[in-house]
Amino acid sequence: MNSEKNILIVGTSHISQQSIDEIHKYFEEFNPDIIAVELDILRFQSLISKKQKRNLMKEIKHFGLKGVILNTIGAWIENKLGQKVNIKPGADMKAAIELARKNKKELALIDQDIRITLKKLTKEVKAREKLRIFLDLLRIPFAKKQMKSLDLTKVPEPEFVDELLKQVEQRYPGIYKVLIKDRNKIIAKNLNKLKIEKEGKKIMAVLGAGHKKEVEKLISNGNL
Repeated sequence: MNSEKNILIVGTSHISQQSIDEIHKYFEEFNPDIIAVELDILRFQSLISKKQKRNLMKEIKHFGLKGVILNTIGAWIENKLGQKVNIKPGADMKAAIELARKNKKELALIDQDIRITLKKLTKEVKAREKLRIFLDLLRIPFAKKQMKSLDLTKVPEPEFVDELLKQVEQRYPGIYKVLIKDRNKIIAKNLNKLKIEKEGKKIMAVLGAGHKKEVEKLISNGNL
């Protein structure tokens, strides 16, 4: 958690009960006027929708076939991890949304349009990187020892997040650029814009732990 000039950023894991508890804790302590979440309108609608059945034709229309494939792989990995801790992916964002609704707080969506993100992914992720992803996915069932050492119920420590981001940048440069680096800039820009437009209002931003440090840095430096 970090606060500066009426902005408090809570770093979360999307499948962690600790994240949900901390969101409630910081909400009570900070009493924000606005809750900002790491979502765009399409992901927000998908998260709160009671319809769980997928409409593949609609998804392909929105995201393109390659985008749907990449999105499906990401969702599959998150679901598998979520099953291990009995938490549905996105539970942290849902908790923040529900707090805003119950307490009549303004809700702000500060992430990049998922269609733009997936379109960029299909362009930036080259054949060699795709092959590396495929081979690494095949190794997942054989990495049980490494998985057991991770406590998925908790938000990872900053040092672990930093090391993981370094590894992602080295091994999957296209994915890192699109999903982390570019989105950090968009999120920071949107958060800063919100701060200016809602001058004097207290904003609590709920972001994945992998975005927290760099978004704080971008806002603090005014490098937007």
